[in-house]
Amino acid sequence: AMERPAVELERLDGMTRERFLRDIYPRRKPVVLTGMELGPCTTKWTVDYLSQAEGSKEVKIHVSTVPQMDFLSKNFVYRTLPFDVFVQRAAEVNHQEYFLSQDEKYYLRSVGEDARKDIADIRKQFPVLAKDVQIPEYFEKEQFFSSVFRISSAGLQLWTHYDVMDNFLIQVTGKKRVVLYSPRDAPYLYLSGTKSEVLDVDNPDMEKYPLFVKAKRYQCFLEAGDVLFIPALWFHNVISEEFGVALNVFWKHLPAESYDKTDTYGNKDPMAASRAIQILDRALKTLEELPEEYRDFYARRMVLRIQEKAYRNDYG
Repeated sequence: AMERPAVELERLDGMTRERFLRDIYPRRKPVVLTGMELGPCTTKWTVDYLSQAEGSKEVKIHVSTVPQMDFLSKNFVYRTLPFDVFVQRAAEVNHQEYFLSQDEKYYLRSVGEDARKDIADIRKQFPVLAKDVQIPEYFEKEQFFSSVFRISSAGLQLWTHYDVMDNFLIQVTGKKRVVLYSPRDAPYLYLSGTKSEVLDVDNPDMEKYPLFVKAKRYQCFLEAGDVLFIPALWFHNVISEEFGVALNVFWKHLPAESYDKTDTYGNKDPMAASRAIQILDRALKTLEELPEEYRDFYARRMVLRIQEKAYRNDYG
């Protein structure tokens, strides 16, 4: 299969809030912002400092024996560790103490006190560390949704997914490679909800996912201090090249009432989209009352109508 070369994301240095909002944000394309004021965290957050800063409070983590974590087949387990122990373990490649295997990988995605109801906010969950970070607030205060603290072992790869809110991925320490796909390429990504079934984006199974080659691949390498802007609905797959700490900030691009009130992770579709999908499912159910040739005919006409009404054709 002919691999299309990846498009390297633009790296923009010293981007002010004004320039971001005027020139970058309206384009709705991902971009890497460098040289941002992030506070002392980028130099201060060594393994030792992290371990002692928040002490031994319990955290819930993902543990996986393989580097590619798969949310759909759930090839990982959830375990609890004291934060200081977790940091030490995530930073090492081979473990004396382990849950599943000597070279298991760890991943922390911070959650609220009650994961079902509370939204992740570093200021509440990691108050000591939060003091070291200056989060670039390139949005209005009331648009803020969550700040998610993440730590991953070297080599860990997260499944490809999209979020329904805009997001800054702030790489505090360590290196990451991020592969992204435009929302327009959703038809080639074999979606199950917000997640893609294609785990290994570098060596996809072409038998199983023949359309995947059509998806245009964007990518970037994040170093400590880099900030990746990921617009809502852009798919991303994150590979930790080294042990590292990152922080995401999600904010509401749409009016607040557009979002699902029960959404704590920023991955539930906007209310209008969920309703539209329910209505479509009812329409398809209704078509089943007809014999096959009629069903086929009217389904094709419905597809055309959706295309005429809803697709943008200035494919950019």
